[in-house]
Amino acid sequence: MERKKYSKKDLENKRGLFLQVGLVLALSGALFAFKYTNQIAPAGSLGEIQEQMIEEEIIPIVRFEEPAPPPPPPPPVVVDEIKIVDNTADVPDPDIPFYDDNPMPAPSPIFTPEPEPVVDNTPFISPEKMPEFPGGEAAMRAFLAKKVKYPIVALQNGVFGTVFLNFVINTDGSVSDIKVIRGVDSSLDKEAIRVVSSMPRWQPGMQGGKAVRVSYSVPISFVLER
Repeated sequence: MERKKYSKKDLENKRGLFLQVGLVLALSGALFAFKYTNQIAPAGSLGEIQEQMIEEEIIPIVRFEEPAPPPPPPPPVVVDEIKIVDNTADVPDPDIPFYDDNPMPAPSPIFTPEPEPVVDNTPFISPEKMPEFPGGEAAMRAFLAKKVKYPIVALQNGVFGTVFLNFVINTDGSVSDIKVIRGVDSSLDKEAIRVVSSMPRWQPGMQGGKAVRVSYSVPISFVLER
């Protein structure tokens, strides 16, 4: 069913009028807003200022009494008469007893020991007369060849060579301070030291007609027989 439109009730015809009325109202409101100003109240309406009195504090002034000055010192006594005493007069010594509670002991005599003579035990290397093995050089070689025993360990390992020893022949002909100068093997070195330490007493070396200690060196050879 088609709806019918009445011209009196159709608002589309008044659309332009409504638009104009709205613009007029909007413009009027804008103009009113620009022209509106706030009114400033006069200063008399802000209230009353009350004056407050400030009381001044009075500080009391205190005065201290000054102390009285000390009395002046007494005047010095002036002696008008000067008495001169004769220095040649004999004055008796006062009899005062003397007591010594801690008497000092008598000093003991100072004993200064005599310094011991310094003995130089440094062995000689080449004295006036060299020490000598009993029987001479040949007897010493025969003694070494007889006393030396080849160590079994050195034999098994095929070790051989010459051991050089140094020792000191004392003033009584005894042998001491045996040292290995150049060794070969520990077993051979020990055997060489053992043989030299078993040597008989030597004839000591002489220096200035006195027996002296002498440093001596001996080579001991270990040879394998094949």
